[in-house]
Amino acid sequence: MSVFQRQQNVGVRREPLFKHIAKHRYMYLMIVPALVWLIIFQYIPIYGITMAFQQFSLRKGFLGSPFVGLKHFRWLFDNPSFMRAFINTWIINVGKLALGFSSTIILALLINEVRHTGFKRSVQTVTYLPHFISWVILAGIFNSLFAYETGAVSHLFEVIGIGKFDFLQDNRYFRQFIVVSHVWKEVGWGSIIYLAAISAINPELYEAAWVDGAGRWKQVRFITIPGISSTMIIVFIISLGNVLNWGFDQLYNLYNPLVFETGDIMQTYILRSLEHNPNFSRLAAVGFIRSFIGMTLLVVANSLARRFGRTSIY
Repeated sequence: MSVFQRQQNVGVRREPLFKHIAKHRYMYLMIVPALVWLIIFQYIPIYGITMAFQQFSLRKGFLGSPFVGLKHFRWLFDNPSFMRAFINTWIINVGKLALGFSSTIILALLINEVRHTGFKRSVQTVTYLPHFISWVILAGIFNSLFAYETGAVSHLFEVIGIGKFDFLQDNRYFRQFIVVSHVWKEVGWGSIIYLAAISAINPELYEAAWVDGAGRWKQVRFITIPGISSTMIIVFIISLGNVLNWGFDQLYNLYNPLVFETGDIMQTYILRSLEHNPNFSRLAAVGFIRSFIGMTLLVVANSLARRFGRTSIY
């Protein structure tokens, strides 16, 4: 440590914790509702994970139910229905992550290049709007537009000579439809954070690049993208940690028994199992698998980001 750094550390006196809290008590009071919600709905339910390792009985409770180890996990991975849902969850959500992550960045870069303020705001409004529409409403719209016999899109494809496609009841197209519709709904909302990051880049960098003869593409390549790279990494790490938690509301409103083979995911599998055979221990095991994989992906991605000298979330 240098002499200057030691002098700085000596000169800075840390305010006592309780005095700091008392001084900013109204600011801390504002986080109490969020903290209470977090404890009640996120931390207290963690204790329920113990059911995954028990033959849980409502009558006996957590303390009285017998311990069975990894029995329910072995049953799940030997169950073809669960394995189908497990694989579908990965395929669909990795597709959403790959297409959605790149699409939000591209849209933000394109919007940033628009110079006409009115047109720029119109594009932003149109792309943001679908995020606020419930999947219940969108499912009704999609069922009307993409119905094989009566849908407007099917008739349009038939008129232009492409032929009809049954996007909602054909296993060959259902996954692609789910991925594309999800990206269409969220791409505008996801681009907001990148537009905010772009606005924080020093305008003098663009001016200097323009003086040196750099065109718009080179400015985007060598200034804009590096300028938002830290934001891109943070968003990717957080998205990777939630990759197995997406899609229930969308799939629940759009899928049907004809597309269970490619559209059934772990969340919908849990719901159907709860309706027909409510084995709480097996369902807790499914939730534990999702949480464990998500946490592992989050930790690994964050560690790799730190190792390569990039920004990390912790």
